[in-house]
Amino acid sequence: MIRISDISMPLHYTDEALRRAAAKKLRTDVQTLKKLALVKRSVDARKKQDVRFVVTVDVETDGNEDKLLSRVRDSHVTKAPKRTYAIPPHGTLSQRPVVVGFGPAGMFAGLLLARAGLRPIILERGGSVEERQAAVNTFWQMRKLNPSCNVQFGEGGAGTFSDGKLNTGTKDERIFFVLQTLCEHGAPEDIPFDAKPHVGTDKLPQTVRAIREEIKSLGGEVRFNTQMTDLLVKNNAVCGVVAETNGVNETIETAHVILAIGHSARDTFKMLFEKSCVPMEPKPFSVGARIEHHAETIDRAQYGDFAGDPALGAADYKLNVHLENGRGVYTFCMCPGGYVVGAASETGSVVTNGMSEYARDGQNSNAALLVGITPEDFGSAHPLAGIAFQRKIERAAFEAGGGAYSAPCQRVGDLLENRVTTALNGSVQPTYRPGVVPGDLRAVLPDYICDSMAEGIRRMGRRLKGFDDPDALLTAPETRSSSPVRILRNETRECPTVRGLFPCGEGAGYAGGITSAAVDGLRCAEEILKQSL
Repeated sequence: MIRISDISMPLHYTDEALRRAAAKKLRTDVQTLKKLALVKRSVDARKKQDVRFVVTVDVETDGNEDKLLSRVRDSHVTKAPKRTYAIPPHGTLSQRPVVVGFGPAGMFAGLLLARAGLRPIILERGGSVEERQAAVNTFWQMRKLNPSCNVQFGEGGAGTFSDGKLNTGTKDERIFFVLQTLCEHGAPEDIPFDAKPHVGTDKLPQTVRAIREEIKSLGGEVRFNTQMTDLLVKNNAVCGVVAETNGVNETIETAHVILAIGHSARDTFKMLFEKSCVPMEPKPFSVGARIEHHAETIDRAQYGDFAGDPALGAADYKLNVHLENGRGVYTFCMCPGGYVVGAASETGSVVTNGMSEYARDGQNSNAALLVGITPEDFGSAHPLAGIAFQRKIERAAFEAGGGAYSAPCQRVGDLLENRVTTALNGSVQPTYRPGVVPGDLRAVLPDYICDSMAEGIRRMGRRLKGFDDPDALLTAPETRSSSPVRILRNETRECPTVRGLFPCGEGAGYAGGITSAAVDGLRCAEEILKQSL
């Protein structure tokens, strides 16, 4: 196979036009192309008067491909690398491995272990995706929070109620396997080649449900509403876990535990810290708010006269600035045509997140606008000080929102002028569920975060027209962008002080999104397979 990259195509190109363009790059006739497969497609919007796609393809020809390559001598025409993933060599285990958490890391770890015949037991403190959808809708509509089953906890992890964004800054051969596996289980067919793939919160549930069913069909177990309440250690090695289901405790003997608990399992972090044998440390993370604009404003800024073209869909953005105060301000988890939603996991707290359906056809677009913070900001060197920092902000937001899970919301123009927002009667209307209360973000967030956000907005407005629109809204707080704790591990992803314990994924501090967490889950499972030999 030959890989051809950097093929510029109009937005409404045909398959035949792409074949002709590929043949032209190869300096051959189109009839010699036996197969053509999309590898990557991205949008080139540098020229607003001529927005195009940039395409990479793999082609198979009926000629001598090595001879073709030697003749072309083009840096954009190379031999295609193989994109395959095989289950590593493995043996058997005397005890079934346990995976704690059924987000992307735990899900892909469990899937690999199940495909290897090791029949994993997966513990998920939240409910199945069906139960979870009901619990989340009850919270958004009736303001009744279930602390065990919500946007943070349950089948699929926090990413199930998001945009389902799959792009990642990491480079790993396992990424294609993750995307391909999601497709095989019901995710959109374009995610393996889209440069910025997303599943959408409306399509993620069916996908994670299908992966669960495969794990079960291979002899694995997925136990919902089951929380690990204790880790059992003997002679510096895992010997079991205590799992609580509906108030009933069970001891599960095992020598291998993958700890994929997610970034919001605060009680589990506390339990592990109190064990004294699991080393952990505070970790930098970011805090801010959700910024919300008209989707049309962002579309126009990114695509010019091509805004609204169905081939493009809703536009996204990714912005960052570094301020003189030493802090970085950046956008994260941008949700084109999406919604801002309540994502609390503790009573008496307000947390925001963003989500989009696959169509991304909502009136507004939103993103987390975040300011980087470090352990020096926590006021303590305690490993769990970042959790206390988060909790203080989330409880202040609950009070500022009136005590019924409404979120404080401020107009961008008011933040920039240091005014309290008294009414939300501008052109942008909030989408946050359960609801918002106009106010002042300085009642919730430290001044240095608000000052950094304000300066960041001014600078980002110079890069993206309309980003500093005075009617744009800031709904706070966004505190769960990543874990505030890192559970230490060695080069084989094993806890250095507890054999058989594998801290994994975003919650343990080793991933930053669905795809990177899934890859980390695979890597941890691979280490267990090695130990089974």
